[in-house]
Amino acid sequence: MATLVAIGYPDETTATAASLEARRLAKDLIIQPDAIATIIRDREGKFHVTTTHHPVGAGATWGMFWGFLFGLLFFVPFFGMAVGAGMGALMGKMTKGAINKEFQDQVRDLVKPGTSALFLVIERSTPDKAVEAMSQFGGTVLKSSLSKETEAELQEALHGEKSAAEV
Repeated sequence: MATLVAIGYPDETTATAASLEARRLAKDLIIQPDAIATIIRDREGKFHVTTTHHPVGAGATWGMFWGFLFGLLFFVPFFGMAVGAGMGALMGKMTKGAINKEFQDQVRDLVKPGTSALFLVIERSTPDKAVEAMSQFGGTVLKSSLSKETEAELQEALHGEKSAAEV
């Protein structure tokens, strides 16, 4: 089961510093490097999103996932991206409850003007291990599990393949 982790910080800079550590951890295979994103909400309320996405199977990207997620959470536009059929189906699924409504509300409350947040999708290690590694930055940690079904759909949309759990 994959876990979506959001760690909110009370300033505009800590999420960026934490993302650098998360990328370092990615090299140690604790977190996938493409499954990391930061969002900064400046004092005027404008959102600034940073991802480290690269194209993956079937032309889909983690960037598309992050674009959708941030659009769902913060009504940030989808960055003008084209959506394929597989990602469109995933978006429909996620909109209908794959990402817990309570989690969505908590994240919205967390990311106020003048704050930032680090987002991670953790598939291959325990979320607690990754969160512990990020604890040096403090912050408020929120987690939402993605069901096996949603995880499989996410894998298929992003990588063009079924997850090991489905095979």
